[in-house]
Amino acid sequence: MNDNEQNFLLELLDTPSPSSMEMTIQKRWIKEMQPYADEIRTDHAGNAIAVLNPEAEFKVLLAGHCDEIALVINRIDDQGFLYFDKMGGINPKAAVGMKVKVLGEEKQFSGVIGVNAQHHGGLKGDFGLDDLFIDCGAKTKEELENEVQIGDLAVYKREPEVMMDRYITGRGLDNRTGLFIVGEVVRKLSQKNIKVGLYAASTVNEETNMGGAYFAAAGVEPTMAIACDVTFATDYPGVNKNKHGDVKLEGGPVLAKGAPINRKINKMLEVSANSLNINVQYELTSRATGTDADRMRLTGKGVPVSLVSLPLRYMHSPVETASIKDIDQEIELLVHMIENMTGNESLNPLDD
Repeated sequence: MNDNEQNFLLELLDTPSPSSMEMTIQKRWIKEMQPYADEIRTDHAGNAIAVLNPEAEFKVLLAGHCDEIALVINRIDDQGFLYFDKMGGINPKAAVGMKVKVLGEEKQFSGVIGVNAQHHGGLKGDFGLDDLFIDCGAKTKEELENEVQIGDLAVYKREPEVMMDRYITGRGLDNRTGLFIVGEVVRKLSQKNIKVGLYAASTVNEETNMGGAYFAAAGVEPTMAIACDVTFATDYPGVNKNKHGDVKLEGGPVLAKGAPINRKINKMLEVSANSLNINVQYELTSRATGTDADRMRLTGKGVPVSLVSLPLRYMHSPVETASIKDIDQEIELLVHMIENMTGNESLNPLDD
């Protein structure tokens, strides 16, 4: 990853993109993709799709969702404190004491998630989001009536950082890293003479309902689809590897195995990994993947899918952490596989 690429990734990570409010990051991604894509498509869900070789009959859809988890304001009390629910998988214990950015209709402003001092009893062991609140410096509800509305969103105020020139950490790597990856695949393949159509989708709403993936696949009608998301790394203290598997940062991209996954797509990925001397890791998704792959698979007449994931520490916290090496290798893997496709591949598992 060169400096320009890394700076673009950090810019994506610093851009608020809560589920249902992804417009700003989509416009930035579209601007970056326009010099490389043959065309850019959007839809009523808010997806952005960069296309290469749109005339090809065989269509490969890559999906990286651009939305992040967030807080949604559900009450303003008379003293001007904001109460909130979750937009996606917010962990209450990770929220305590965090700075936030409230995304009002007209402007953005800062706040902090207050915490009862330990001297006053502190927070008890079992608490939820309804025990927390945002203090944004207001004294009354009236002070905020033109600044914030019920349903407005807030994200953690956390700048992304690079640690030891090796790892990237910050909020919302799930899944702005996937958004970055599918865009880089377009960038690198734009100078190649690929024989299949590539549709790289920045999808919306994955953290809440996966509706963006459904719109994208229903609109493209792909021959096959690959979700590019993140998965749980287990290489840090306190994780039970016997229960959760052995997935590590710098261990390579993670391929899913299970009932939803098309084995022939996985085989193509494994062949490319072997050719590139890239190690891959595996995770089990026996019934469902919990990603955009599930919704893409069930569009139209049915779409063969696979899932390629980036190992991620501290999922759904303000300090999610991933490896730059793993990001680069996932891009390289997808580029090699697509570049070597003929457009005559059969994905029917019963064909020899």
